[in-house]
Amino acid sequence: MGLFSGQFANVIEWEEYRDDLIFWKWNDKEIKKGSKLIIRPGQDAIFLYNGKREGIFTDEGSFDIESEIIPFLSSLKGFKFGFHSGLRAEVLFINTKEFTIKWGTKKAINMPYESLPGGLPIRVFGTFNCKVNDYLTLIDKIAGIKQQYSIEEVKERVLALLDPLLMKWIMQEGKDLFNLQANSYEIAKGIGEDLDMELMKIGMTITGFQIASFNYPEEIQEMINKVASHSMVGDLGRYQTMEMIHGMRRGRGRSTTGTVASNVAGIQMGMMMGQQMVHQMQQNQAQSGSQSYSQPVSQPQNSGSKPNFCPNCGTKTNGSNFCSNCGMKL
Repeated sequence: MGLFSGQFANVIEWEEYRDDLIFWKWNDKEIKKGSKLIIRPGQDAIFLYNGKREGIFTDEGSFDIESEIIPFLSSLKGFKFGFHSGLRAEVLFINTKEFTIKWGTKKAINMPYESLPGGLPIRVFGTFNCKVNDYLTLIDKIAGIKQQYSIEEVKERVLALLDPLLMKWIMQEGKDLFNLQANSYEIAKGIGEDLDMELMKIGMTITGFQIASFNYPEEIQEMINKVASHSMVGDLGRYQTMEMIHGMRRGRGRSTTGTVASNVAGIQMGMMMGQQMVHQMQQNQAQSGSQSYSQPVSQPQNSGSKPNFCPNCGTKTNGSNFCSNCGMKL
């Protein structure tokens, strides 16, 4: 910055500005006559003297300490910069932008489910948005003891609260544990409100909370997919046929061992389908039989003439009343 009035001019600014920091503290240096305060876009600067907040500056640009900053500080209005001594004060730079952070449960959450004694394990992923909204609380709770505060530390605080909140709102809003995505908006809204109450304690606020996906164990997800496929097909026979075709396709190009395994599975599937076909045929026969019994059977009209052959043994009757071979009445 050069020299001002023959005195050393230091620059008060966020050194090595990092996008992942919520605040950074400029301290352990003397503010001397001719110093400049530089505030970049997306930053606010807070002057602290003896641990007390003296002023907040939100306009971006370069400002002269003596003529533009000191006159607006509450307890330092009468301070006169000497030529050889400076003022030791702290300047806290605040990142004012809104942060978007990805989150995910570190391990599966076991949701109570009556058919599973250990519960249904579920993992959840999404994003949340946050920013600083209360400087005094942030200074009192965090900045008073830290040189800087990163967004990763906020994420760790949120993740520590997330598991019990997920369980609370999934059980409250998730009517079907196998279809939680349909209720994700209500679940996310409730979790976001609870997290906002917690982050307000450190001077921050949750501006948005989103759930991107619910992940089930592989075997549970496979079962869900099969049930969904079954409901889409609507017919068990067609569903089994499709399963057999998919199995044959998956078996192509594999090793001999895999082919044998696929063949065995195909035989088992064929036996199941054969049994189902037999069962279906029996049902059809039973239905057709009941229909035939329900309809009147037409009886042949007796013309009064005697048969030429015995209906019992086939011997020619020659017009007699009884069969000459078996004695059956004609």
